[in-house]
Amino acid sequence: MANDFKNFILRGNVVDLAVGVVIGAAFGAVVTSLVNDILMPPVGLLTHGIDFSKLFVNLSEAHYATIAEAKAHSAATLNYGQFLNTLLNFLLVALAIFFLVVKPVNRLVKTVEGPPAPTPATRQCPFCAMDIPLTATRCGHCTSTLEA
Repeated sequence: MANDFKNFILRGNVVDLAVGVVIGAAFGAVVTSLVNDILMPPVGLLTHGIDFSKLFVNLSEAHYATIAEAKAHSAATLNYGQFLNTLLNFLLVALAIFFLVVKPVNRLVKTVEGPPAPTPATRQCPFCAMDIPLTATRCGHCTSTLEA
């Protein structure tokens, strides 16, 4: 059983997956720092420092000044500000990943694959196996009539 486990672990797919998870976690920290430390300050300037996380709708009878106060009294609240913060963070992370990872990788893949193969200008005659133009209706070598 230990030998089977060793063979499973040493398979390329499992090791690749483990490396991908570790790199993904490290890259996630980089992207989070990019969003929080580089992209969010200008957004804060554009919104004049509004802290969306403090916005909420109180669904109970009593009045509460903050979400923390409402939670302390177990009041029902709609925390739409926190949702807006999460949505904004998601959009910024998606933009950062798109421009930092997806676009460069796509550009690299196109470079590695090379230009697309040209479309053929000829086809093979089914009777004599010679190359003839695609639009030919009769073979110039064996004079056979060809289907379109």
